[in-house]
Amino acid sequence: MINQFSSPLRKNTSTFSFTLGNKAGGIMPSSSASSAAGFSDASFQEWRDLIYELSGIYFQDNKKYLLESRLQKRISYLNLGTFEKYYEYVKSGPNRKNELKYLFEVITINETFFFRNQPQLDALVTTVVPALLESNGRVNKNKLRIWSAASSSGEEAYSVAMVIWEMLRPKYPGLTLEIIGTDINYAVLETARSGIYKEYSIRNTPPYYLKKYFKQDGNTWEVIPDIKRLVTFKELNLTDDAGMKMMTGFDIIFCANVLIYFDTKSKIKVINSLYNSLNRDGYLFIGYSETLHGISKAFKLVSFPKTIGYKKE
Repeated sequence: MINQFSSPLRKNTSTFSFTLGNKAGGIMPSSSASSAAGFSDASFQEWRDLIYELSGIYFQDNKKYLLESRLQKRISYLNLGTFEKYYEYVKSGPNRKNELKYLFEVITINETFFFRNQPQLDALVTTVVPALLESNGRVNKNKLRIWSAASSSGEEAYSVAMVIWEMLRPKYPGLTLEIIGTDINYAVLETARSGIYKEYSIRNTPPYYLKKYFKQDGNTWEVIPDIKRLVTFKELNLTDDAGMKMMTGFDIIFCANVLIYFDTKSKIKVINSLYNSLNRDGYLFIGYSETLHGISKAFKLVSFPKTIGYKKE
């Protein structure tokens, strides 16, 4: 799931969010660093185009101040002084590849928590997964592959793992479950891999699941090893053609609260890639406020109680 600018592009989720660490980039900030010189309209346009080119994320005109404040964090940290100097640093500097990680960290927002979309989880365990596993034409009847695209700090992926482990493992004891979470933000992926969360993330977790699938240590809760083993996380830009072509053979994809950050062109590109990543009869789930209307006609819309899904036929 990826925090929230308004459209046009969620982490599951993906929703994008996090805090800039004081060790980011490996260059210590100068105590005398001042605010960067003003963010002109021309500089905003340059940055908007570059970020769009790199990630597909589009900052509308009314998000100029938001972008300015987020870029300022790195400019101050690197003591570069101006948005123009930081632009050149990102575009062609010697540390460009490494700096892109920190750029994506400050421009993305990650608002997510466990069991955020209960109707989707209900549809998953009551209808979608049983139908997939019991399909006559299915080759790997005992294996299920699920992708949490824009997974943010991992709450969505682990929630999926928990409900399948709890509700379906007894019925399908031979089931092999593989869940992959991907995000453009390396920092939130580190949190996901640790599986350690604070109260904000677990605030919507049913008490039964909280007691059974977490270990509390003071004001933190850690996902138990049995669930951690079901999920792996890796960096991936959803607009990277080469990276997306490697993501194949999935039965279910969650890509919630991500499309709100893209313009129409990027939405079409990402949805086409997700379609290609799905197996036949596979399902795509997106966010409450998102739609594929005007984006893709390739999926069949399927209604479930209090939610919908998109099926590849």
